[in-house]
Amino acid sequence: MKYSKYSAVIIGSGISGLYLAHKLAKSKNNKDGVLIITKAEVNECNSRLAQGGIVAVMPDVNKADSISSHVFDTVKAGAGLNDFNAVKYVSEYSALAIRGLINAGVKFDKKEDGSFDFALEAAHSLPRILHTKDKTGESIENALIDKVNKAKEVEIYENTMAVDLLVDKYNAVKGVITFNEREGEFEAVLTNAVIIATGGIGQLYKYSTSRPVATGDGIYLAKKAGAEIEDMEFVQFHPTALSVKNVVTMPLVSEAVRGEGAKLVNKKGERFILKYDKRAELAPRDVVARAIYDELKQTNEDFVYLDITDIGVEKFKTRFPSITAYCEEFGIDLNQKLIPVSPAAHYLMGGIKVNLDFETNIKNLYAIGECARTGLHGANRLASNSLLECVVSAMGLYDNLSYQDLTAPKNYDEKIKNTISMYQESDPNYIEDPDIIKNKIKDIMWNYAGILRSETLLKKGIFELEEIKKAIGDKKVFSDFNSYEIRNMLGVAEIIINSAIERRTSVGAHFRFDTYANDEKKAENKGNIENEIPVK
Repeated sequence: MKYSKYSAVIIGSGISGLYLAHKLAKSKNNKDGVLIITKAEVNECNSRLAQGGIVAVMPDVNKADSISSHVFDTVKAGAGLNDFNAVKYVSEYSALAIRGLINAGVKFDKKEDGSFDFALEAAHSLPRILHTKDKTGESIENALIDKVNKAKEVEIYENTMAVDLLVDKYNAVKGVITFNEREGEFEAVLTNAVIIATGGIGQLYKYSTSRPVATGDGIYLAKKAGAEIEDMEFVQFHPTALSVKNVVTMPLVSEAVRGEGAKLVNKKGERFILKYDKRAELAPRDVVARAIYDELKQTNEDFVYLDITDIGVEKFKTRFPSITAYCEEFGIDLNQKLIPVSPAAHYLMGGIKVNLDFETNIKNLYAIGECARTGLHGANRLASNSLLECVVSAMGLYDNLSYQDLTAPKNYDEKIKNTISMYQESDPNYIEDPDIIKNKIKDIMWNYAGILRSETLLKKGIFELEEIKKAIGDKKVFSDFNSYEIRNMLGVAEIIINSAIERRTSVGAHFRFDTYANDEKKAENKGNIENEIPVK
């Protein structure tokens, strides 16, 4: 087994991890270097898929906006379950985050007069979204990759997976075990700062806008180490993923498309959204997702349409080149002005519980980005707050780590020695038929812990997950990524379902139709689905 040491180890190569590495590279207390661990290529992350933009609260240039307005919109979308201090913190640091990105080389779209082109998205009270066409996440990611690649203080392990955390008898993290599948080799990496920035859990669901890497790995590692996990029932389903078959990642049709004027219509051409919410297409995501889901059940269809007539085809192609490319790839003729869409798992509001120093309850273990539960999002994320949280949390953690002793540990105790020995001495196993098992997990989560939930469905999900676990057996050390991903997916799926069982009331993205029966009309509209599989 290899051994190495670093001042900080960042697990994940999305925007939050890259921005932190960029900042730490020149830190005075970075004596042993920074390591980024990513299980694919460095640019393979969900951050890259973010189309619409990033929230920019900049009252100095966007006169109608204010921190209080953004805070109000965020808390309202989050159904009041947000941590107010976290919302205020992120909003107050928004302008600084935007300027930090600009300094890093990100070029946001501007109007002809040179001013920022602030866009409007659902549930925002005014335009405050900065963007680079519909490739905002990609633009930010590329700029940060360029910075990190040029920093000699930063090393990147690609095609490498973090499979365990090294926790000593004092409940402090002292490093991480990594596994390189191509080399078939484990490595013990010693450090006094492990930052989990692994993103979300989208690939636990049959229909998802997430990249294949989003299997909840970091959340499982944190839970295994004893970190507190919170609000896992709050899984956001994006209402408008491009409805195409046989894809692992459903292309996102950005919130900004509705912000520009697209209308939701069913296959009869009827605009149906107003019967669900007076805010229509600009209602919060959970409302729109449930409305589309309900419409699909009632019409027995696979998708509805976004009608882009009011935007115009040429303007659409200019404003949304990525979505245009997706439509062309899948043979969708934009000249018909109808884009087929349906809901898909998109974002996790819960995760590893951290404070506003981005510390977990485990010493030396931190979390930032989507895998972290800061309290910003509450029960439902406001559009484009995700990229902002990534950057602000990386900035905040950098400030915190600037005051920490980041000298890599020179030795470790018996508990850590035993963990290392397990990976040195065990014969690695593998799980047979991994694709079949992954698809079973995804079906379970979509059918029983998806957009509409009930205690009966959720308990069916737990039962079926347990059956998979029994079939696999109690294996700990594996010889391939797929097996570790299945371990992680099963663990995180159980957390999500158990959290959804415990929260009996419907709020935000968590909708329990079995306890929503006080509204008899809505309950009747759901029909008897206790014993049927919810349709896409």
